[in-house]
Amino acid sequence: MRCFPRRLKIALYLGAALSSLAVGSQGWAAPATERADQGEILWDTFGVPHVYARTEAGAFYGFGWAQAHSHANIVLRLYGTARGRAAEYWGAKEEDSDRWLLANGVYDRARQWYAWQTPDFRKDMDEFARGINDYAARHPDEIASDVKPVLPVSGVDVIAHALRLMNYVYIAAEQKMLGDPPARKAGGSNAWAIAPSRTTDGHAVLLANPHLPWGTAFFTYYEAQLNGPGFSIYGATQVGLPVLRFAFTRDVAFTNTVNTILGAVRYTLTPDGDGYRLDGRKHAFTTKTLSYKVRQPDGTMATKSFVQEYAVQGPVFRQADGRPFALYVAGLDRPGMIRQYWDMALAHNFDQFQAALKRLQIPMFNIVYADHDGHIMYLDNGILPKHDEGDFTYWNGFVPGDRSSTIPRNIVAYEDLPKVIDPPSGFVQNANDPPWVSTYPRVLYPEAYPAYVAVTGPMSFRAQMSTTMLAGTDRMSFDEIVSRKLNTHALLAQRVLPDLLAAAASDQRRDVKDAVRVLRAWDGADNADSRGALLFETWARLFMGPKFADFGNFATPWSLDDPIHTPAGLKSPAQAVDLLARAAVETRRLYGAIDRPFGEVSRFHLNDVNLPGNGGFGNTGIFRTITWGPMKDGERTPFHGETWVSLVSFSTPMKAKGLLSYGNSSQPGSPHRSDQLSYLSSKTLRDLWLTRDEVEKHVEYIDQLH
Repeated sequence: MRCFPRRLKIALYLGAALSSLAVGSQGWAAPATERADQGEILWDTFGVPHVYARTEAGAFYGFGWAQAHSHANIVLRLYGTARGRAAEYWGAKEEDSDRWLLANGVYDRARQWYAWQTPDFRKDMDEFARGINDYAARHPDEIASDVKPVLPVSGVDVIAHALRLMNYVYIAAEQKMLGDPPARKAGGSNAWAIAPSRTTDGHAVLLANPHLPWGTAFFTYYEAQLNGPGFSIYGATQVGLPVLRFAFTRDVAFTNTVNTILGAVRYTLTPDGDGYRLDGRKHAFTTKTLSYKVRQPDGTMATKSFVQEYAVQGPVFRQADGRPFALYVAGLDRPGMIRQYWDMALAHNFDQFQAALKRLQIPMFNIVYADHDGHIMYLDNGILPKHDEGDFTYWNGFVPGDRSSTIPRNIVAYEDLPKVIDPPSGFVQNANDPPWVSTYPRVLYPEAYPAYVAVTGPMSFRAQMSTTMLAGTDRMSFDEIVSRKLNTHALLAQRVLPDLLAAAASDQRRDVKDAVRVLRAWDGADNADSRGALLFETWARLFMGPKFADFGNFATPWSLDDPIHTPAGLKSPAQAVDLLARAAVETRRLYGAIDRPFGEVSRFHLNDVNLPGNGGFGNTGIFRTITWGPMKDGERTPFHGETWVSLVSFSTPMKAKGLLSYGNSSQPGSPHRSDQLSYLSSKTLRDLWLTRDEVEKHVEYIDQLH
């Protein structure tokens, strides 16, 4: 991390401020300047890069430079892994990753996808890579020695990383494909689009709120603004991607949540000698000998080879019991994912945005949208194989592979995917739930779609809380919407606590009496000073299982006919009270007391910052999701949850607030590794600086790009 003397910072700031007078200082963003060949990056006081470029390619160059500045070590490790050469760089622990990517032909396909891009977009990919290379060349002391061998990177590397992330992490991750039928429990994200009819100022609002693990490199979020000729785009993306996946402009805004779309199929093969059976006859495997290098502890290289078999459906692997199966991944002939995201951000209205969506290049993710004209939309997006038979459970398991008629020939068309556009309710939402309650009252019905599109339910408590906070006819101010987003109350507590306390009221056990006293005084929220939250969380884990996902102990099961009020009631009040007695004992063991303040043990602790935490497990119906890790050294810290947040209103001027929980840099020594945790702890959001005038008031330093 470079340290700029204060005088230099002031000089750079004054130069930028004076120059802005010449190019205009009003509006969304001033035009790109003429001061450098590629433009410049204004770094604000939260480490957010505001790239100003003369050309589109220049914006990609600046974005590559910025990502190297903030996350060079992560980016290079991701790119080295996507090449299928991680074991060559980092040793034997990476062999499984290399074998998986080689067997699936990821880097070879990335070369093909790169060639299929238009010349201008290939140049954009090349310039993004060149920005990374140039930054590394000029700041070699900031690059970890173990990732330097990955340099230089190329446009192919950029595409290979995106291909690996989307198709072989989200869609067909090794651990998911080689195991039992995947649970398909989406990791956790929230999204709202609120129509002008539901806001006090008559402008649409969009919430982007992805939740992903905090310590997993390819899930790390990065905040940025990209300005160039005809565009000014603000938002966030996952490190290593050259486009913003969660983005807004003065015209459009969109976000993603993980959905359960089945973009991969596992076909169980029937062995026949040295081949397999298909359509009543023997077929020979196609084989390919693949090799990779493994760095040894002494620094020397060993070369390893393996023979990979391929069936008609795809590469062949083995189940845990040794049975062979072939992996089919949809969309490998659709190389435009990165370009589609870029064109979505360049759209100026709903028609242009839909035109980009209709290409169906993005393999999965719900897409939630709002715009300046007041349109809102929910789309259960993805590259979904089209089948003639079977439901979601069938295609999620191991499918018999002895008939070629089960191999997809087409995908489900955009027109046939579940979507909601401008509903009478005035809102759409998603919290990783199936599409059927994307607005309320419902307008989507499972029977109108093939059974393999999505399961019927149940709807999670987090999704029910999301819908409950938006349902109705009241108009909300922007500040009220912010407040609802920051809500830490547990819907599960609202649903069952009155019945639990009533059932426990006459119980004479000391542990139960103590628990009732604490829970009666608790307001149902997971705030830092909450004294009943830890006890209720412990009881809920006993009542609903370790992931709070078992609805079996409710008296009334979940129903799509009443999706935001069920499940409800206690199937066995006596059992629930017994669990409360157990929870009291377990809470004392874990936390020292049943009324320990939540924030004393739940900590936002990164580097030297250690602050009281708030928020809790999404499956207990807490919209402000923090998945807490196990207790260690007297505290627990986030494993997963709140990462990037942005709330934007298409008012004039545009209102935008946001937060990147763990900060906008992972590089050693950066002051921006944990500098936003205070906002997370205080349940507040930052103002996002959109115009050049605003940015220049908060400049930390400037990079001139050549």
